[in-house]
Amino acid sequence: MIVAGVMSGTSVDGIDVALVRCHGRGLNTRFALLAHKQYAYTPALRKKILSLMNASSARVADLARLNFLLGELYAEAILKSKRSARIPKLDLVGCHGQTLYHQSEPALFLNRPVACTWQTGEAAVIAAQVEVPVVSDFRPADMAAGGKGAPLVPFLDYVLFRHPRRGRILQNLGGIGNLTAVPPGATAEQVVAFDTGPGNMLIDAVTQQLFGQPFDRDGRIALRGRVLQPVVQHALRGNFFRQKPPRTAGREQFGYEFLLHFTFACKKFRKFRTFAVRNEDVVATATALTAASIEDSLRRFVLRGHSFQEFIVSGGGAKNRTLIRMMEERLSPLKLKLKFSDDFGIPSEAKEAIAFALLAYQTWQRQPGNIPSATGAKRAAVLGKISFP
Repeated sequence: MIVAGVMSGTSVDGIDVALVRCHGRGLNTRFALLAHKQYAYTPALRKKILSLMNASSARVADLARLNFLLGELYAEAILKSKRSARIPKLDLVGCHGQTLYHQSEPALFLNRPVACTWQTGEAAVIAAQVEVPVVSDFRPADMAAGGKGAPLVPFLDYVLFRHPRRGRILQNLGGIGNLTAVPPGATAEQVVAFDTGPGNMLIDAVTQQLFGQPFDRDGRIALRGRVLQPVVQHALRGNFFRQKPPRTAGREQFGYEFLLHFTFACKKFRKFRTFAVRNEDVVATATALTAASIEDSLRRFVLRGHSFQEFIVSGGGAKNRTLIRMMEERLSPLKLKLKFSDDFGIPSEAKEAIAFALLAYQTWQRQPGNIPSATGAKRAAVLGKISFP
C-alpha cells in the first residue's frame, strides 16, 4: 500500500509530504520512503495561521475558511508530490493537519474539566480532490483514552529504531523539541517519550523579532552571539521543565507570552552587566535554552536505569549548526554519540510526515497507533477519523 503522509508542524513554515510504501502489520510494520517534498507557506498564510492561534483575536469565520483552504493546499501538495515522483496511484492519505490549539491537561469549562486539541485542514476536501481515503484528526482518540494526545511519533521511532543491544534516543527538533527513548531490547511498554521544551519555536521568534528573518539559517546569528547563562538557568526553573513525563508543549507554553518573558529577562540582564548585550546574544541564548532543556530532560528522566549509546536527531533544527554544536558539547559527558536520522535513511525533515503515513496505515488496518507509555493513555487506541472520496 502506498500512503501519503502530510505534516504541518508547530513552526508553521509549510507542508511536508512523504510518499511511503507500507507492508506488514502493527509493530512489525515495514516501510520504504519513495519521495519527500516540502511546500513553504506564503508569508501571508503563515501570518494568518499564527494570528488564528490567538484565542482573543481569532474570528470564527476565518477559522472555518482556513479549515477548507488548508484542505485544498494539502490536496495540491499531495498531487504535486505524486506527479513529481511519477507514482501512478496512491492508496491512502494520512494528514496531521495544522495544530491551532492543544490543551493536554483538563481545565474547567462550564464547570466541567475538559482537555482538548484542534488540528485544522478539511479531510473531506483532500479525499474529494486526491480521490483516496484520508485518515486525519489523530490526537483525539488518544486523549479520549486518557492520554495527552502527544507525542505520536514514538510509534515510528519504536518500529524503526528498536535494537536488541543498542539504546537509542530519538530527538526531534521541530517547533517543539521532543524525544523518544528506546532502551536495548525494549518492549513498546518500556518506551519513554515526551516534549523537552522549545525546539526552533523560540529561536525563530527572537530571530524574526530582532532581525526580521523567519529563522536563523545554519545558526549563523547565534554563532556570533554570547550565551547569557543566567537567563537560560532562570528559564529552566519554569513550570513546564519541572513537570514529569508524560508531558506535552506547544505555543500555549512557548509562544508569544514566553517570548515576552524571555526577551524581558535578556533586557534585565543587560541592565546589571557592564558589557553591552547584543541582539545576537539573545538568539544565542534562545539556542542554548533548547540545548540545555534537552540535557536537563535526559539527566532527570531518561538516563537513570537504562543504558543508551546513540542520540539521533531529526527535524528542521538538525540544520542549525550552532544548535547541533551546543548539543554535542552537552552530550559528550553523557557518552552519547550524536547521529542524524539521515544516517538511517530518514531525511531529518521528512520524519514526521513518514510517521503520519505509518499511523494512517495502522488505522486502515484497525491497529492501534499510540504508545500508551509515551502519551499517558490508559490503553492502546486506533487513531484518527477516515474520510472517503
